Amino acid sequence: MGDQTVAAGSAPADGAQAAQAGTAHTEHPTGAAHETHPTRSYGLLLGGEWREARDGKRAAIRSPFDGSIVGEVALATAQDADDAIEAAAQGAAQWRRTPAHERAAILLRAAALADARTDELATTISLENGKPFAEAKGEAGRSGALIRLAAHEGTQLYGDSLPLDANPGTGQDKVGFTLRQPVGIVVAITPFNYPALLVLHKVGPALAAGNAVILKPASATPLTALALASIFVEAGVPEGVISVLTGPGGPIGDALVRDPRVRKISFTGSTGVGERIASLASVKKLSLELGASSPTVILPGVDIEKAAAAVAAGGYVNAGQVCISVQRVIVHREVEADFLDALRPKVEAIRMGDPLAEGTTLGPLVAEREAERVAQSIARAVDDGATLLTGGERDGAFVSPAIVTGVDTRQAFAQEELFGPAVAVTTVDSFDAAIGAANGTPYGLAAGVFGGTLGEGVRAMREIDAGSVHLGWTPLWRADLMPYGGLKASGYGKEGVRSTVEEMTEVKTVIIHG
Repeated sequence: MGDQTVAAGSAPADGAQAAQAGTAHTEHPTGAAHETHPTRSYGLLLGGEWREARDGKRAAIRSPFDGSIVGEVALATAQDADDAIEAAAQGAAQWRRTPAHERAAILLRAAALADARTDELATTISLENGKPFAEAKGEAGRSGALIRLAAHEGTQLYGDSLPLDANPGTGQDKVGFTLRQPVGIVVAITPFNYPALLVLHKVGPALAAGNAVILKPASATPLTALALASIFVEAGVPEGVISVLTGPGGPIGDALVRDPRVRKISFTGSTGVGERIASLASVKKLSLELGASSPTVILPGVDIEKAAAAVAAGGYVNAGQVCISVQRVIVHREVEADFLDALRPKVEAIRMGDPLAEGTTLGPLVAEREAERVAQSIARAVDDGATLLTGGERDGAFVSPAIVTGVDTRQAFAQEELFGPAVAVTTVDSFDAAIGAANGTPYGLAAGVFGGTLGEGVRAMREIDAGSVHLGWTPLWRADLMPYGGLKASGYGKEGVRSTVEEMTEVKTVIIHG
């Protein structure tokens, strides 16, 4: 995205609310300007207090659509990270002693604020991420509900009674049970593609369970994270309990991950960065939601129109920048021609353009360099023998939605995570070959299956190595309470509010000796 470092103090943060610092003027490629929007300027949030970075550096946040400045943030240093951990250590000691019903009341106030600011949050998402406004509003509109789920689950930290007298040598003179308690300090590292929901899937459960949390959002999309953090502060989260560090991930991330005071790291991002975090973290609890190359299997007996419509949505929403997007379509030869005939016009009807313009269904990728990478990946697939059926043309940060057929599962186009608006179509001659292709990459986050017999559906759910398997839909579906996470190189640990609360707490065994 090309962050621009600017002089300290040129647009200072203004308390707990972002300060207006001018306007961002965005134009449609045809030259038709749309409404101007205020830029937002933030400092760092350290333990609930707003301040500048130690060295005073700041960066401009630019729209991937037209390069206009849509906000400005402070650039944290490793010393700022240490300050955040120190504040979190004090905040965690207080917050864990706060009754669950009081924590829930604060989160419910935050949920109401998020509901009231849906349009504002959606505009911020669209401006900094490039997501069409309708998609951004759908994401922002789920924020309050997700916070409410976290508030509830944080009050449900059940323990178990233990049957100690089942053990030889132990009578009924002892009572045993388990308690759950917060881990202490949680570091949440989030990606750019869902800058509200993936923040809240970590921060909401962390706070609800009684932890202090330090959030490191993606450098491309920090404005949404800071707006949400402002909501939690306004709702009454105590001093020391929430921090947000913005800026490049390297020095900040390393400082946070290495520190022994941090007891839990929750990361969503690439497999390579996840491996680095695991190597630096030492003895800590980890949740790593990493890369993917998610398959959708199309078998005889499929409802062609339903499957084609689902793939046309699941492969291109958010410009394909979704870890559970349809990257690979594995289609049985018997239905290949009919499926492609139905899919192609649906993909070609996807409308690219200004994310804030009505009717746009495909915005730019998050940065022009990402569009270059995706276009090059498509070109290499064609060089390797695949066929470009439609799309794949780059214009700045846009790539037109593409269908690439004749892709061998062993090709890089299938093996590597694309994170762009294209699907790879692989043709197979049998159900067994379809399962082999579905499992034929290092990843295993999610998969979808259309058609087939009941027996094949049962085999698919048992034999596809993925953290979630959807029968009758694509992998692009997630409920906020379902366990969510991958197998193999797609990571380990589970998100989903209930699962996240469990992973952000510790189980303690208590024995009373009579």
